[in-house]
Amino acid sequence: MRAVVMRRFGGPEVLETAELPEPVAGPGESVVDVVLAGVNYGDLEVRAGIYRPPRLPAVPGAEVVGVRRRDGRRVAALLRDGGGYAEVAVARDAYTVELPGAAGVAEGRKELDDLTAAALVEQGCTAYAALVTAGRLRPGERVAVASAAGGVGHLAVQLARALGASVVAGTASSAPKREFVRRLGADHAVAGPEELPGLLPDGVDLYLDSLGGPRVEAALAALAPFGRLVSIGHREEPAVVAVDALTRRSLGVVTLWMQQVLDTPGLFAEVAGKVLALAGEGRLVPHVDRVVPLDGVARAHEAVAARETAGKVLVDVRAAGC
Repeated sequence: MRAVVMRRFGGPEVLETAELPEPVAGPGESVVDVVLAGVNYGDLEVRAGIYRPPRLPAVPGAEVVGVRRRDGRRVAALLRDGGGYAEVAVARDAYTVELPGAAGVAEGRKELDDLTAAALVEQGCTAYAALVTAGRLRPGERVAVASAAGGVGHLAVQLARALGASVVAGTASSAPKREFVRRLGADHAVAGPEELPGLLPDGVDLYLDSLGGPRVEAALAALAPFGRLVSIGHREEPAVVAVDALTRRSLGVVTLWMQQVLDTPGLFAEVAGKVLALAGEGRLVPHVDRVVPLDGVARAHEAVAARETAGKVLVDVRAAGC
């Protein structure tokens, strides 16, 4: 099979396309013939060896959509140990969901194509779990989303609206991205959280943060009393939050690690079901920034690192080289 392999940690240049033996499924696992794989920011950290570094050589890629060999079903799967940038992957059955087919159509939902499903499985479930499972979002609350033009962020904006938020705001690094965020349905699109108090003087009830670093202080300042900040990781350095600073306005800070969602019995299936149902109803529409062949993965990593992308980046493992 063709796959992207890295034999050392480093920059995008360590990613090479090679012929490798097909992986073999163990107990509780299934072989999946991959159609599309997703590119996530976490893949860049894996490649650099700073997050869940695998044993080398390794095939990166944490999510796939394809066909399960044992029954021919279309599935989406999260691969916590990598292996997604390949024509064939092995997925844990507990981390796999079947995609809506004829039954979903009969219930009034549209059948999801592979492109839509691949853009939802990791980042859509992360956005939903951050807002609902960790953030306890309630209808009528005001929500702000950091990096709102990104893979998780652009879905979180739509989900907040679909779940009944009264106001949705998003931060984005450039004017074109902020316009994109407004088209998603956000009431406000700003460069950073420090601008939010001027627009929403009563504060926001829930702030979804994926940046960390010094911006967390401004995000906390934008919260209303009893507001919550949900951290789903950090692209900048980790933030240190003083409990005393939270106490003065009864603020809360919670975190979300998708591994916990996967390891809590039934939770991943529940979250994925909600996300896929909203997509089937047309209330959640992922934006695909680009689809690259296996030979284009290194360039895709460069684009994500440079924040050139808006929405989701996918890999078509069947496509000819660039």
